[in-house]
Amino acid sequence: MEFVQRSGTTSQPASIGILAGSFNPPTIAHRELLYAAGAHVDEVVCILPRVFPHKEYFGASLDQRIEMIRLAFAEVPCSIATSSQGLFIDIARQCRVHYGPSAKLYFLCGADAAERIIAWDYGEPDFASDMLKEFELLVAPRQAEYVPPERFRERVHPLSLSRKYRQISSTDVRDRIRLGQSCDGLIPDAILDQVRSIYK
Repeated sequence: MEFVQRSGTTSQPASIGILAGSFNPPTIAHRELLYAAGAHVDEVVCILPRVFPHKEYFGASLDQRIEMIRLAFAEVPCSIATSSQGLFIDIARQCRVHYGPSAKLYFLCGADAAERIIAWDYGEPDFASDMLKEFELLVAPRQAEYVPPERFRERVHPLSLSRKYRQISSTDVRDRIRLGQSCDGLIPDAILDQVRSIYK
């Protein structure tokens, strides 16, 4: 894990909110997740894996994504880092190296992602339970609120997000640009021209 930018809020944060994703491209929903998490944790960090476990790199390059994150979230006090791993459990362990063993780690995600994280077949019995011993989830609603299984409810917490941001996705932005449609209001203005150039 390598930091590209540190928010400088505190040298030893007790709690960290981690937004790990492909950011292909960053959207205003990503930005609002960071804002919302800032009320719950000492530091928020965007982590961009250099490899993905379930998808290939396409669209923007790693360097382009880093630059878009920088510009898109310039007004949000957040750190930016890259990771050699793509699974949450591996990213969490890399974060421990930087933030220390006592820091509380919270991954930020939408309800659809939380459901995948908990229900995914990891090939090991009860892997999700073991994984959620190492970090917790802050989950924003998408089409609906996420209700975790009873045994995970102490480790999965709701994150408030305005209804107008719940349907926004990077996929929708890419599709709109490909079809020649407007993506105004879906991505931060600071990266609008860059996004149109990359995904046209």
